[in-house]
Amino acid sequence: QVQLVESGGGLVQPGGSLRLSCAASGFTFGNYYMSWYRQPPGKERELVAGITGSSGSTNYADSVKGRFTISRDNSKRTVYLQMNSLKPEDTAVYYCKAGGLASWGRGTQVTVSS
Repeated sequence: QVQLVESGGGLVQPGGSLRLSCAASGFTFGNYYMSWYRQPPGKERELVAGITGSSGSTNYADSVKGRFTISRDNSKRTVYLQMNSLKPEDTAVYYCKAGGLASWGRGTQVTVSS
């Protein structure tokens, strides 16, 4: 079955960096658009970034453009989210998702605080 396992979250000071990873299994990874979402405390889940399966074309939410970079390694069935210049408002649980598939992982907590 489809499995998505996010990792790499943690506590970081404002201005710091983190790199999230999402290991995928149970589907043909390279064929799927992959996305990162986040859910801040008390708010709805929102799309952060996405990347196509083959060409690697990317899209970002305005709030993270220029700070976050999504990438993927199809040989490792893994999608990444490099997060730089982190702000307190980036605090959230971060999830990855394969386009068109219903499954979600457990997410990884990112807390930006001094």
